[in-house]
Amino acid sequence: MATITTKDGTQIYYKDQGKGQPIVFSHGWPLSADDWDGQMLYFGQLGYRVIAHDRRGHGRSDQTWDGNDMDTYADDLSVLLEKLDLKDAIMVGHSTGGGEVARYLGRHGTKRVAKAALISAVPPLMLKTDKNPTGAPVSVFDGLRTALAANRPQFYRDITLPFYGYNRPGAKISEGIREHWWLQGMLGGMKAHYDCIKAFSETDFTEDLKKIDIPVLVMHGDDDQIVPIVAAGPLSAKILKNATLKVYPGFPHGMPATNADQINADLLSFFKGAATTASA
Repeated sequence: MATITTKDGTQIYYKDQGKGQPIVFSHGWPLSADDWDGQMLYFGQLGYRVIAHDRRGHGRSDQTWDGNDMDTYADDLSVLLEKLDLKDAIMVGHSTGGGEVARYLGRHGTKRVAKAALISAVPPLMLKTDKNPTGAPVSVFDGLRTALAANRPQFYRDITLPFYGYNRPGAKISEGIREHWWLQGMLGGMKAHYDCIKAFSETDFTEDLKKIDIPVLVMHGDDDQIVPIVAAGPLSAKILKNATLKVYPGFPHGMPATNADQINADLLSFFKGAATTASA
């Protein structure tokens, strides 16, 4: 397996396939690089170099007890980009991965990155505060922690229903997609996944978003039950200097899987836009 070693000795697994302009994918909680398989095949076949890693504590990477926070996630990602010496890269983050991308760009800058896409992403802040009244109360995230600690296998099976909008009337349920989500989640470490709930819900990405000067595509479904749109995508788009916002009526949180054709097509159009400095 291909791995990098981070500053604290953690082994991070990654995939690096194809040739061309690099696209770096950051996955959501509590998944792995495999959640991007559909996108990696699609864009790899179109002549892009596609790269995805398992966040620490997730998938095939080391199951760390410590370091399960956005600063460390971003620093781990920086080690990967440095090791691969990526230039003119496109960063794509889904859900928690969108927070990872925002924190990376805010913390490490855009010298290696041409564009970014935030899909169903957690920025600017999920938690309800005095300054963020549309966020969710901490009790919501306490509930996630309680359910995870009590029965992680069942919790992970149950959460796939709202994740993919399969609890909506008339939804066409794919048991394969649900099982793939469950398998990815169960490969990761329990402590890391527990801590990551705090990381994705309580991290404020406002200052990171303000620093980002490259083009960013912000994509969000208006029926997202995991990262509700009211405190997410449109607010990020307002903060970013150079954002394009696309809202998808009726699409769920897991729309890169349930609505892959639409999401992939819109990503490709953004990647090929004139603002990028390299062609695919």
